[in-house]
Amino acid sequence: MEFAFFTVFGIAAVVTAAFVVIARNPINSAIALIGTFLSLAGIYVLLNAHFMAVVQVLVYAGAIMVLFIFVIMLLNMREDELGKRRVGFIKILGVVLGLALFGILASVLTSQTVVAETVSNQEIVAGWGGIRQVGELLFTKYLLPFEVVSILLLVAIVGAMMIAKRRT
Repeated sequence: MEFAFFTVFGIAAVVTAAFVVIARNPINSAIALIGTFLSLAGIYVLLNAHFMAVVQVLVYAGAIMVLFIFVIMLLNMREDELGKRRVGFIKILGVVLGLALFGILASVLTSQTVVAETVSNQEIVAGWGGIRQVGELLFTKYLLPFEVVSILLLVAIVGAMMIAKRRT
């Protein structure tokens, strides 16, 4: 049953991620990105990392995507500003190479030479993905990167406010 859920979440993540790139309308891309984030949260649940799944939904699918959609709506791009829909050599080459890569990966994963070892939940470090382990790592080993990211987000918010204020 777990493999079936993983397959569903994995396929959903790949399809919605592809739609993020393929979609011409930025709003449709943002909605597809929310679908990708939700699919990844489902995979986190299957890995018994429930805290990471909740953070994925709250922070990325919630707060960050609201910010993205706000910026897209602030830009207010019309259909004629998106440009003409063109199919060129580079796009065709990208599709062909993407399909070739997918074929190679599928053949490797389904071949008999790849041996999948199953890991039981008891072999995973106790509490992996839990609040305590994430908090300890975040505020000990990764404290400096955490603070740098918080300052970067603060600068981005101030910059967005300044850009929005200039337009009005």
